[in-house]
Amino acid sequence: MEHTDYTQPSGLDFSDIRPYDDHEFRDKIAALVKEPGFEHAVRYVMPDVDYPEFVKNLLTVETQMDFQVKVMGPFLEMLVAHTTKGLSADGLENYDPSHSHVFITNHRDIVLDASFLNLCLIRANLPLTQVAIGNNLLIFDWITDLVKLNRSFIVKRDGRVREALDNARHLSAYIHHTVVNSKESVWIAQREGRAKDSNDLTQESVIKMLSLGGSGDSKQNLMELNIMPVAISYEFDPNDYLKVREFMLRRRDPEFKKTKRDDLFSMETGILKQKGRVHFRIGHCINDDLARVVGDDRSEVVRKACDVLDRAIHCGYRIFPCNYIAFDKVHHTTEYSAEYTEDDVKSFEAYIEGQLDKVYNEVEGPITDDERDFMRQAMLEMYANPLKNQRSALDCSSLG
Repeated sequence: MEHTDYTQPSGLDFSDIRPYDDHEFRDKIAALVKEPGFEHAVRYVMPDVDYPEFVKNLLTVETQMDFQVKVMGPFLEMLVAHTTKGLSADGLENYDPSHSHVFITNHRDIVLDASFLNLCLIRANLPLTQVAIGNNLLIFDWITDLVKLNRSFIVKRDGRVREALDNARHLSAYIHHTVVNSKESVWIAQREGRAKDSNDLTQESVIKMLSLGGSGDSKQNLMELNIMPVAISYEFDPNDYLKVREFMLRRRDPEFKKTKRDDLFSMETGILKQKGRVHFRIGHCINDDLARVVGDDRSEVVRKACDVLDRAIHCGYRIFPCNYIAFDKVHHTTEYSAEYTEDDVKSFEAYIEGQLDKVYNEVEGPITDDERDFMRQAMLEMYANPLKNQRSALDCSSLG
């Protein structure tokens, strides 16, 4: 395999955000396996691991693509087997492997959205993606090394206004270079941070960032990325109780902010806890929709891209019985009663109450009945919103 070189031909240096290339790989992985934090994480996720043997096998891996396929692939298959009731995908025929793309998805899980997408691509023998990851999640240096070994690039989310704009231009230049020059696809979420209420809407700032790179106008710059929407559906969100806990704590104190421990625990919970069924739907490239925008009014181009992505993602959801039940409960109707059974209702109600019980272990002091009612309603809305948005997405033509 040829070594991957992430330096742009023009000389622009991406070393601060790019993945490690194959020249660096062996030294970086040799250093990673000596990190106590990495060893702890491996033993936490795989309690029965023979760590010396694991390290021995890891040190035989020579390239970052091999790491993604031969190390992360089997690990993700293990996660699917133990923490889901199946991972499925459709729309894979829309991905022409002769073209590189920017895959934009709704954001359900900090780690697994992009990882499970790449696992679907591994199963289908399709080219994998590089992965955008926010630097707010890089709590320890060894985590930075791990994600950069796994073909992730860094999204810098700190800095003042001027610095933030420079970071956006730099990131956009890297994404364009990766797609256009390196001929590799990229994954990025439709928004910064997860949609905690599952009301998935594309942030204009993400599309504006993507439009900064390239040498044309905004429309041309977006079209050269061959953007493809992907809808992610998790039957159950293992972080749902942590999200409603955050809603409740912010209700108590509007200035409440999560800690680094909260982010780390969310990552652990999302990776290791039960998700039920998980489904990915890959849509069509949005270039035909963008081409119909007349002129180069940047605001209009960005709005069109957001609208097309939102509609494609909303139409692409797989709706599970829990979504129908939650919708009927939130809207005090029996409209979807044919989509679930009494046992489904009892099971989902027991699930909700069990998740709410977990909040008590994560909050100091008592939780009032009013606060529990508030969290219950928030969780129901979280599970109802995918169906609510799908109903509102009247035109599914972008997904075919």
